[in-house]
Amino acid sequence: MTSNLQKVFPFLRWFPMSMGGLRADLVAGVTVALVLIPQSMAYAQLAGMPAYYGLYAAFLPVLVGALWGSSSQLATGPVAIVALLTASALAPLAATGSESFIALAILLALLVGLIQLGMGVLRLGAIVNLLSHPVIIGFTNAAAIIIALSQLNKLLGVSMSRSDNFMRDIAGVLGQIGDTHLPTLAMGLAALALMVALKRFAPRLPNVLIAVALATLLSWQLGFERTAQVSHDALRDASARSLVQDHVAAERRRVELSAQLDVARTQAAAADGSTSRVHKATLQHRIELMRLQHDDIVRENRVRMQTLREPLFTLAGAAPGSPELRAAPGGADDGVHWRIVKVDAQQLHLNGGGEVVGTIPPGLPKFALPKLDVAAFSSLLSTAMVIALVAFMEAISIAKAMAAKTRSRIDANQELIGQGLANLAASVSQAFPVSGSFSRSAVNLGAGARTGVASVFSGVLVLVTLLFLTPLLYHLPQAVLAAVIMLAVAGLINVRALVHAWQTHRHDGVAAGATFVATLLFAPHLDMGILIGAALAIALFLHRRMRPRAVILGQHPDGGLADIVTHQLAPLSTRFVAIRFDGALVFVNVAHFEDTVLEALVRFPQARAILVMGSGINEVDASGVDKLRELAERLDKVAVTLYLSGVKTQVLEVFERAHLHEVIPAERLFRSEQQGLQAMHSRYGEVAGGPGPAGATDPVARS
Repeated sequence: MTSNLQKVFPFLRWFPMSMGGLRADLVAGVTVALVLIPQSMAYAQLAGMPAYYGLYAAFLPVLVGALWGSSSQLATGPVAIVALLTASALAPLAATGSESFIALAILLALLVGLIQLGMGVLRLGAIVNLLSHPVIIGFTNAAAIIIALSQLNKLLGVSMSRSDNFMRDIAGVLGQIGDTHLPTLAMGLAALALMVALKRFAPRLPNVLIAVALATLLSWQLGFERTAQVSHDALRDASARSLVQDHVAAERRRVELSAQLDVARTQAAAADGSTSRVHKATLQHRIELMRLQHDDIVRENRVRMQTLREPLFTLAGAAPGSPELRAAPGGADDGVHWRIVKVDAQQLHLNGGGEVVGTIPPGLPKFALPKLDVAAFSSLLSTAMVIALVAFMEAISIAKAMAAKTRSRIDANQELIGQGLANLAASVSQAFPVSGSFSRSAVNLGAGARTGVASVFSGVLVLVTLLFLTPLLYHLPQAVLAAVIMLAVAGLINVRALVHAWQTHRHDGVAAGATFVATLLFAPHLDMGILIGAALAIALFLHRRMRPRAVILGQHPDGGLADIVTHQLAPLSTRFVAIRFDGALVFVNVAHFEDTVLEALVRFPQARAILVMGSGINEVDASGVDKLRELAERLDKVAVTLYLSGVKTQVLEVFERAHLHEVIPAERLFRSEQQGLQAMHSRYGEVAGGPGPAGATDPVARS
């Protein structure tokens, strides 16, 4: 009974707990929360969401992931790579940070959760092996570089466009270096230096929390943020004013279309059997047309806002209370260069200082299912699959690494269920997709966490922050969050792992390198990079399966058997040829096996027998059996006999079911390679330099 309950409620295995264990989990939970709170806000920004959505992702998903996961120390929540994948997937569909963007991110969390939960229930944890380790290495290195570069504009205090070419966007940021907001740069670099110093010289202290707290206090004291609002009429630049007017008109039209879409969808949902097919088709066509118009307006306004954000303006002129906004530099002004950061129907919202997090709504998120949209659902499905696999790969890798240290057991399918439920919890608590975190899991383990109760304590502290402490985060500089992200992803860059993959196997090196390059080239569409890498790794694997090691053997001077080509050896005999085949004999490689046998006949035309040393053949399918049958019959016609030695039991069972004994009788099958060689010696003459009489030791096979 207890075992069945633990399958449904795996957290029951933690109980009963000792006071010592509870105390250790409390200390670990508090320690992780001190890292989680600022990190989650930074990762929300990386995902294209307002910072406080990171706190939502750090509350309920953390609790659910711990309660239903398999690992006792895995810290679930916002992570850099999943946040970046979220942003890259949604950027083409909606303006970053907009209501539509947030709704899509929440829907994406639902899809990721459903995929992971379904895989866990169906016990498909092994499917993650489709993403080989070299592919993950290449993707992680490229993603870490992209994440760091994506924060460069926040560190410099300049704008950054969002297009289909990430490198072009970065080039645009570098082109604005002359407009760097020096206080922003100083704040970011100071926070980065402080975190690095604390991490090196005082590793037990919460370096991220200390840097965030000091930067927030300094920002408040210095008045780091500077904002203003002016009317549209204050803008003196004719082209900029035209863009503003177009933006307002387009936004008004978008709101109208959105309302019309809601009405049309309601009508479509209410249509019953009495409604004609023509009317239904007309209604669906109208809905699709309005949706396309709506998406076009969103894209056009995104471009307009990016154009408006780039130039600097000054507030100058006229009487107090009626300033003029002019292109900088020019004339008398207030000494501050301003950017337009938001446009509404009446006013332009300006920023003339460093950017801060701003107002965080106090209290818990609204708990509700995300709005289901069939069109959005289908457009996000492929990305959701990629995120589900990558996120789980990250989570299970961390869990297994910690399990090795704690000598505990990890159930991959249960971890899939835990991660899936965590993402479902994220979707109902207004958050974006989550996963297991490398850095926070390491902190959790290092702080002495014994069970998932530590993560429960972390989630409770985030809850306290949401309820009571959000006003303290208003003045947190965005540049400091950028520094937090940069420091976090620096540890993901591992060039040595790329080199090791190349040195271990060229195919692994090619897959890792191709994934790395493709991820950089296709950014911000990161899913393309990992899909290309996975496809290439599978193709190279199939190539290896199609051409396994197949060699003609000769006698090495030390008595072993080796490839006559590689080692320049004499043949075992002119009367028979020995071949070793190292691989499953299946449909993808039977042609290669046949080529090797025919090559042996061409090379040794006087041979009367072919001995296939089959100890390396651990699997055979119908194609393999048919090819053996065909070769035996063809060779018999030219007075050459086919023999096999060292065949494994499971292969012999297939031979028996396929009635292969009709063409290759039992006397041509030898239990061991030694018996095969001795039989060849007995039947076809002296083996050149071969083994002695029966009872001699088996020769050592070389490559």
